[in-house]
Amino acid sequence: MTNNLRVLRAIKNISQEELAKQIQVSRQTINAMEKGKYVPSTVLALKLARYFEKKVEEIFSLEAED
Repeated sequence: MTNNLRVLRAIKNISQEELAKQIQVSRQTINAMEKGKYVPSTVLALKLARYFEKKVEEIFSLEAED
């Protein structure tokens, strides 16, 4: 699974720490997702979608091997 969280954060000009506070997770969780080391739960993916006002599919996408 890939995501464009880093790009979306840059567009909103917010840090990992600020995003983490907004969706009530740790900065490390945001960092791990951006690096593709952590796959978010459905609830977390929906929180991110709501925060960025995007569909989940606009943030996360499956890779061929997924």
